[in-house]
Amino acid sequence: MGTTGKRERRRAGDTYRQVIRLTGPLLPCVSFLGRLPTATIQFGSVLLVARTSGSLGTAGVTGGALALGQVACGPLVGRLADRHGQRTVVLAFSLANALAVTALVTGALAALPAPVLALLGAAAGATVPLVGPLARTRLVALARRSGASEGTVGAALSFESTLDELSFVLGPALIGVAAVLAHPAYAMGGAAVLVAVCGSAFALHPTARLVAPARVEPRSGRARAARAPMPRCVPALLTSLALQGAMFGACQAGITALTARLGQEDQAGLVYAAMGVMSAAAGFAMAAVPDRIGARTRWRLATGAALALSLPLLGTTALPGLYAVVTVLGIAYAPHLITVFGLLERAVAPSRLAETMGVATSALVGGQALAVAVTGRLAESHGPAAAFAAASTAAGLTFALAMAVRPTAYAQAPGNAPHARVRDTQPQ
Repeated sequence: MGTTGKRERRRAGDTYRQVIRLTGPLLPCVSFLGRLPTATIQFGSVLLVARTSGSLGTAGVTGGALALGQVACGPLVGRLADRHGQRTVVLAFSLANALAVTALVTGALAALPAPVLALLGAAAGATVPLVGPLARTRLVALARRSGASEGTVGAALSFESTLDELSFVLGPALIGVAAVLAHPAYAMGGAAVLVAVCGSAFALHPTARLVAPARVEPRSGRARAARAPMPRCVPALLTSLALQGAMFGACQAGITALTARLGQEDQAGLVYAAMGVMSAAAGFAMAAVPDRIGARTRWRLATGAALALSLPLLGTTALPGLYAVVTVLGIAYAPHLITVFGLLERAVAPSRLAETMGVATSALVGGQALAVAVTGRLAESHGPAAAFAAASTAAGLTFALAMAVRPTAYAQAPGNAPHARVRDTQPQ
């Protein structure tokens, strides 16, 4: 058993070294720091407006508007990146997002009316540059161009999903520390600087050339990306991500309600962070899964594990038990996300990959935001168990999807490899 474990760890380490050799050390750093503001501004906007206005209602409306802006415009950012290339789009949106976040901070400090703050929040959400999804697209392009094995491509997706997990654990923690030690405005201001600097660095990195814009038809002037149909399995995969987001949101509401009932409100963020850390660790470990375990099998196993591991939440009434159950539940999250993103990458045409990743992220964020709003009320009315029951229900629906759907693979023409590939020539 010990020898097998060492062999798997060695295999995972070798695979991740291959991924780093593809990217170089700089790209993961700037992509991680560039996506960190996305993980901070949602929670940060709520804390900021609550502090400056004294109204939780106004804070909730502002945070909700920010989430809605991101969900609505995320697919547009991906579509623009497919058509015009990542460099121009990410650079423009990074600078616009920095200005929008700065405007939100200024408006909150000036105690502007709630409708104005909601508009500023929506602008901050709408201009998110989607560094995470586009980094995932770029890394897959690097792996495909190099002729890497499917294991390396899977490890690239694992690596990117783990960076996402870490950002969504670290981001709210940094906001919470800033709120306690000083003021949320400082953290939001830092997020604006970070997205301007690191988002721009990600946009200008030489690897942006590898993700070429869609070619244009000479006669019609229309991008070929618009003519590539979405396979029928894609809506089911996006639904799976939306349900995953709903699990996140319902667990968040249940954790908040239970810690409040126990008089330990300050523990809510730590409990949620413990789940995120375990999820990140499971994501890194995905590189050690043998190739013979196919993507569809992994999807079924991950969703089945999420369902089984969520059920003990229904009987959890004490803080130690909550920590234990939620931490173990984190094992199922990252493997599900990594697997579904991998299935999407294989299913769609390369000319629509960035758009698909943008839609996928919007589905995840939208599911979480909707679940927080709905299950938060359920938890207030019927207790934490109601929110946890909603999380288990979402997990059950995700498992049913995984059992019923057979994802397809993209092939542009007979004889082509059955997955999305970048073009063999770089744009000049």
